[in-house]
Amino acid sequence: MEKILINDLSFAYSDEPEKLIIKDINLEIKQGEFVCLLGQSGCGKSTLLKLLAGLQKPSEGEITIDGEAIKGASLERTVVFQDYGLFPWMTAGENILLALQQKYPNRKKKELKEVAVDMLRQVGLDESVYKKLPKELSGGMKQRCAIARSLGVDAPILLMDEPFGALDAVTRARLQDLILQLWSKEEVKKTVFFVTHDVDEALLLANRIVVLGQSPSNVIYDCKISDEKRATRDNQFENLEVLKLRNELIKQINQDVMSHA
Repeated sequence: MEKILINDLSFAYSDEPEKLIIKDINLEIKQGEFVCLLGQSGCGKSTLLKLLAGLQKPSEGEITIDGEAIKGASLERTVVFQDYGLFPWMTAGENILLALQQKYPNRKKKELKEVAVDMLRQVGLDESVYKKLPKELSGGMKQRCAIARSLGVDAPILLMDEPFGALDAVTRARLQDLILQLWSKEEVKKTVFFVTHDVDEALLLANRIVVLGQSPSNVIYDCKISDEKRATRDNQFENLEVLKLRNELIKQINQDVMSHA
């Protein structure tokens, strides 16, 4: 996967075609970028993610990957939702196994089960979690299972819709560090789209931050962050460059809110 192009993208629901949620969005994303979609709640971040996933169709414009327009959902793009998206009647392992069987239909179940167990270990969970139902797991454990499922499919594009928003601060920090560590160590990095309304979370994770304005939303700010200028958990509230960017992001969001007041 080389690049994703978003061209003149607009979207409205079919029952209210005159009420645009997003309007005329244009972006070019290169392979391996970790893009945080930042903005106020209700500004269309999740809608853009659903369009990237192929779960919604554009009203106007298109999204292409290496020149091919997105026509629907694909195992080349996996999604981690805020509500985990685990089937409650299946064990954690069976949820992961189901996704693996869709991606690798010709591989034996025993082999795929070993992959599922390995993915649980990679996200810091014990093998015993494989046999547990989602109701037996904490929120952080369920989210780790959802991440393990998406990573097991090994899609080149990972879409994450405020995946840590409902978690406590400690668990959230651990999972932020986990997803950044897993992304960083890959020889060929996945392209990640991470929806958040938390400026500090965006600064900690992203090497590119795209800010969406109020609905009908468009890109109001877009910045790329070099590796040497990226925030770390140790310096994010002390590094002057990080603080300057943090203030600029907050300024852009607040100015947009005031212009729509």
